[in-house]
Amino acid sequence: MNLVAADLRIPVLPAGSTVGLFGGSFDPPHAGHLLVAQAALRRLRLDRLWWLVSPGNPLKRHDGLAPLARRIALSRQIARDPRITVTAFEAAHALRYTADLVALLRLRRPNLRFVWIMGADSLGTFHLWQDWRRIGTQVPIAVVDRPGATLRSLRSPAALALGKARIRESEAPLLARRDPPAWVFLHGPRSPLSSTRLRGSPR
Repeated sequence: MNLVAADLRIPVLPAGSTVGLFGGSFDPPHAGHLLVAQAALRRLRLDRLWWLVSPGNPLKRHDGLAPLARRIALSRQIARDPRITVTAFEAAHALRYTADLVALLRLRRPNLRFVWIMGADSLGTFHLWQDWRRIGTQVPIAVVDRPGATLRSLRSPAALALGKARIRESEAPLLARRDPPAWVFLHGPRSPLSSTRLRGSPR
C-alpha cells in the first residue's frame, strides 16, 4: 500500500466554497470521527470537509503509528460521504503544526473559507498546540462535543482565553463567513469510540 500523487495534493474547489478542516492521526479512523465530520458539515452548512490525515501528532508518541498510506485507505473506507475528501497534503509540505498548515492553506487557497474542526477533547489541550493563539486569529473554529469532555474543555485555558470570540450555537451556520477570531461549541449525538482504545494501546 503506497501513497499516490493525488493523496498529497491540496484539493481544488470553486472560489467562495466553505470547507471544514478536520485533522488527526486517524490511527485508526472510526465511526466517531465520521460522526464529528458529518455533524460539522450539517451544523455549519459547509460545502466540503477535508479529512486531513497527519503524518503524526507532535503531542503524541509515534512508535507503532500505522503507515500513512494505510491510515488514508482506512479513512476512505469510513468517510464515504461524497462531501468529504480524505487527503494527506500535510506530508508533502513537511508540516508538523496546525498553525503552519492553516497558514499554507490561506496562502494557496485564498478564495476558500475555512473552519477548523476539533473534538471537545482537543479543545481541552488546545493551549498546548504550537502557536495556538495564531490559529485562532487565522481561521474560525468549531468544537464538536465528545463524551466526558464537555465541562472540562469549556473550562480549559484556550476556551477561557477565546471566550469573547465564542458565538451562539444558533449562529453556527454563519461561522464559515465570519472573520476570526470566532468559534462555536456544537452539542449533539456523541460517540464513545476512541482510536487509543481501538488500538488497545496506552500510547
